[in-house]
Amino acid sequence: MRVLLVEDDEPVAESLRRGLLRYGFEVEWVTTGRDALTAAGAPHDPYDVVLLDLGLPDTDGLDVCKALRADSDVPIIVISARSDETDRVVGLEIGADDYVSKPFGVREVIARIRAVLRRVQPRAQQAAAAPDRYGPRLTVDRKAARVHLDGTEVVLTPKEYDLLAFLTEEPGALMSREQIMEAVWDANWFGPTKTLDVHVAALRRKLAGAITIEAVRGVGFRLVIEDESGVGDPGAGREPSGRSPAS
Repeated sequence: MRVLLVEDDEPVAESLRRGLLRYGFEVEWVTTGRDALTAAGAPHDPYDVVLLDLGLPDTDGLDVCKALRADSDVPIIVISARSDETDRVVGLEIGADDYVSKPFGVREVIARIRAVLRRVQPRAQQAAAAPDRYGPRLTVDRKAARVHLDGTEVVLTPKEYDLLAFLTEEPGALMSREQIMEAVWDANWFGPTKTLDVHVAALRRKLAGAITIEAVRGVGFRLVIEDESGVGDPGAGREPSGRSPAS
């Protein structure tokens, strides 16, 4: 996934760039509005998302946002120290898809990216070419949005599927309730999080024996892949598409 990072603060940009690279993103970093517009308009594969600071040295980031939106529908996430409600509203009204106030964590930004892409892209465009296998029993076909347990399709509601797809992106990682709500429901969700517990319970019931979703009190949830002996392996990730796990 290609990210255009527009940020003139070098320590912030380097930290964010390194974090995104660790999660498999391809990042191009520019420091001015002029360079951002040049990069976005260059004849190459389009960017999947733009991370845009507002306090740029040559122009206001809001003007850059407006210009980007006039030329393309690339998702734009504003990352700015401006936390005033007026700036947030103006940014969203002129075309930004989300707004993250500094300071922020890399994982929060990644959760926002995933949430925005879920909203703006058809599900099939987000998918891998073949189903991903998690342990000996579970496969998730992101292209078709279908889940199979021991070769039999498991019927999930749309939100149950989205929750499973999010948790299986990083098996073993502890995800906070806030991260999950933002990624699976909406970045601006303000309702109760009890609905998350209901969906977790449904996945536990439907996928019992293949995965364990551990609750960490006061924090969130961790998905653990069960091995052939039925013992959870927190570090187990997806198998390469088209391959079965070793027996």
